[in-house]
Amino acid sequence: MGFWIFMLVMDLLTPLTMMGFGYYFVKSAPKNINFIFGYRTEMSMKNKDTWKFAHKYCGRLWKRCGLTLLLLSVGMMLWVVQKDIDTVGKMGSVICVIQMVVLIGTIFPTEIALKKNFDKDGNRYQK
Repeated sequence: MGFWIFMLVMDLLTPLTMMGFGYYFVKSAPKNINFIFGYRTEMSMKNKDTWKFAHKYCGRLWKRCGLTLLLLSVGMMLWVVQKDIDTVGKMGSVICVIQMVVLIGTIFPTEIALKKNFDKDGNRYQK
């Protein structure tokens, strides 16, 4: 049971982190465009407007995806409670891979949204 609890806690780190940073990014993007912290892509770092837009958009995605992953992770781990260590470990690994795919996958809709709202130089399209 101890290993199951350990795997559950480890598998909840990514969704909780996504939700936490999602809330933070929606409320306020990091003040300055930087290469260390925040949603950093070539397009998001064009100017302050693209920087704020990308953080707000990605933050909303991370909040929703984080909550979904949290519920999915708990559900999948409950399915293997009281199973042997190998089964728990394999399930924990599958959950981790799914979480990483979702986390990295949020880059694509964020970049698409940036391209729909800004030209290649980071100027907002006029409606």
